[in-house]
Amino acid sequence: MIVVPYTFYLLIRIQKLQEENNDLHTLCSDRLDDSKSSKILLHEDRALVSDWSNTERRTVALYTVVVTLLMPFVLYRYLDYLPKLKNLSKRMKNNQGVVPLKKRIAYMVDVCFSVYPYAKLLALLFATVFLIAFGGLALYAVSDGSFAEALWLAWTFVADSGNHADRVGMGPRIVSVSISSGGMLIFAMMLGLVSDAISEKVDSLRKGKSEVIERNHILILGWSDKLGSLLKQLAIANKSIGGGVVVVLAEREKEEMELDIAKLEFDLMGTSIICRSGSPLILADLKKVSVSKARAIIVLASDENADQSDAHALRVVLSLMGVKEGLRGHVVVEMSDLDNEPLVKLVGGDLIETVVAHDVIGRLMIQCALQPGLAQIWEDILGFENAEFYIKRWPQLDGLRFEDVLISFPDAIPCGVKVAADDGKIILNPDDNYILKEGDEVLVIAEDDDTYSPGPLPEVVRRGLFPKKADPRKYPERILFCGWRRDIDDMIIVLEAFLAPGSELWIFSEVPEKDREKKLIDGGLDISGLQNIRLVHHEGNAVIRRHLESLPLETFDSILILADESLEDSIVHSDSRSLATLLLIRDIQSKRLPNKDTSSTSLRLSGSSHSSWISEMQQASDKSIIISEILDSRTRNLVSVSRISDYVLSNELVSMALAMVAEDKQINRVLEELFAEEGNEMCIKPAEFYLFDQEHLSFHDIMIRGRQRQEIIIGYRLPNGECAIINPSEKSQLRKWSLDDVFVVISSTK
Repeated sequence: MIVVPYTFYLLIRIQKLQEENNDLHTLCSDRLDDSKSSKILLHEDRALVSDWSNTERRTVALYTVVVTLLMPFVLYRYLDYLPKLKNLSKRMKNNQGVVPLKKRIAYMVDVCFSVYPYAKLLALLFATVFLIAFGGLALYAVSDGSFAEALWLAWTFVADSGNHADRVGMGPRIVSVSISSGGMLIFAMMLGLVSDAISEKVDSLRKGKSEVIERNHILILGWSDKLGSLLKQLAIANKSIGGGVVVVLAEREKEEMELDIAKLEFDLMGTSIICRSGSPLILADLKKVSVSKARAIIVLASDENADQSDAHALRVVLSLMGVKEGLRGHVVVEMSDLDNEPLVKLVGGDLIETVVAHDVIGRLMIQCALQPGLAQIWEDILGFENAEFYIKRWPQLDGLRFEDVLISFPDAIPCGVKVAADDGKIILNPDDNYILKEGDEVLVIAEDDDTYSPGPLPEVVRRGLFPKKADPRKYPERILFCGWRRDIDDMIIVLEAFLAPGSELWIFSEVPEKDREKKLIDGGLDISGLQNIRLVHHEGNAVIRRHLESLPLETFDSILILADESLEDSIVHSDSRSLATLLLIRDIQSKRLPNKDTSSTSLRLSGSSHSSWISEMQQASDKSIIISEILDSRTRNLVSVSRISDYVLSNELVSMALAMVAEDKQINRVLEELFAEEGNEMCIKPAEFYLFDQEHLSFHDIMIRGRQRQEIIIGYRLPNGECAIINPSEKSQLRKWSLDDVFVVISSTK
């Protein structure tokens, strides 16, 4: 760019030198003899030479500016001809496939800006430096100052567009306006880049893409309707330590998650909830939520059918096992089908704890059907709002018999022992003569982990004489299932273990009768091996009145309204169907019972003199205990309005179990045994098993009497009480008891 204008300049310079030479010859011909005239001539000659030198540099600068301005237009116009000239020189004829040079340059620029994050900033910096240098050169060409002064002026014009107002002359004004315009364009581009960078960062924060810098937090992977109650339970659990940190990673927008959590409207009690958008199947997203530093990880079941949900949970577990840094905490996986549980445990090993939602709720529904009122007790024990399970070591108890350990805690109720010598096996309801050894831990029911400690043994414990009544014998029962669950075969196996021989199980569902046997066998049920119950199948729709009227609804001891597997993807629809079935059954029963023989009573009711509370619960439907599986906690009020005898909140109870296992993985062994058909179970027993009417006893006295029946009494309920009292305070205080009272116990099923 400099060579071309300099060539033109040299031609003009030669012409000027010839003219100046002629002028010098003319001057020399004059007769100037005095020295003063000679000095004046010499001084003028030097000034002329200096002026010629400045003019020369400014002219070169001017031509350089002009050519530089024209060059981009020329290159853009003829850029594509350069490869053609090169190919022509090499005698290449086939160049139709050659990409035009303009496109290649544009592609290279685009790739540069896409790959290198700072390319735009560097390009803007280069444009600024070029504008200052080029503008300074142009100013130098049209003004009288030095080049350094011109560069400084160019910078001031770029930095402040108003600085060119005092320029004099057409040339300096044109150049200064051009530089100021370029400066405004550069600063506009700079503002745009800064604004884009800030917007991108804010957008990244808003969408939950930033890394979570936390330790010892609880990480929840996935999103479901159980999340609200799960967060509530975790907040209550962390209340004693001033709150904790819960991180939620789900494939949803961060703003949507935060808005849904804000709608829950419950007190977080100091717990911070951090939401991040991402997939638990991507290791980068898992690293973003500090998965390796979490003390517990909860994998929620997705809102798909059971098989798809469990398959997704398996993939998440595989992703967690692939974390290079390893996992500090255990993983609690919510499963939907019991048959898929072994595969997840096979992949995760000892690090995995599973909670099979369908299995837990199915077993609990059966227990509640056989023992009304048990659902509320399980809500109290599983939730962190009241009393719950804790395991802790107490060295001062080493060497004591379990019978003495049982009454050593004023503010807790021991329920079992974690045996150190048996690889940490938890024994529920151990023998009274078991002696605690070094390393053994005590399983208790307490209000919180810091609210109890062992104290001195009570001075007076009244064993005394009490009624030694055996448990009433079981009578055959008739139970109705409305709906078809995918784990109905497992529920039948549990009923087979609990019911007396001669019992009947009626299954009323839309599933064709010819397909039911195949489904049950595929689920692992040996129909021919059922000894205690007989299956009776009826086909129909549980929300159609005439179909329900074909059933002898007034003759059933228990009616279980199941969330049908055909609606497991829609919680609202499933609950609406369950509620409609409940209301229809109640209405049909109320119309039939006046014509029914009032002397006919349930064999189960006549088996023992149960308290008025149990009788009222059993007769809440005038005959049958109705258990309705409710998936959405918002349906609770609707169910209570219908005066149902008992109910189960699936999502609530599963969330409570997940939170409890997340806080302490050992509790999962306890829950598995209590929900199983063998081992120990939670049950309700009448007061007549432990005391005489109007007898004055302390709760410790009753606990000791319960040990005579190999039972652990954990609470009681008074006839007019709204709920059961678990882990009562002032256990050594005497009070009067009546036969209408009932006790909540952990009892062996053997």
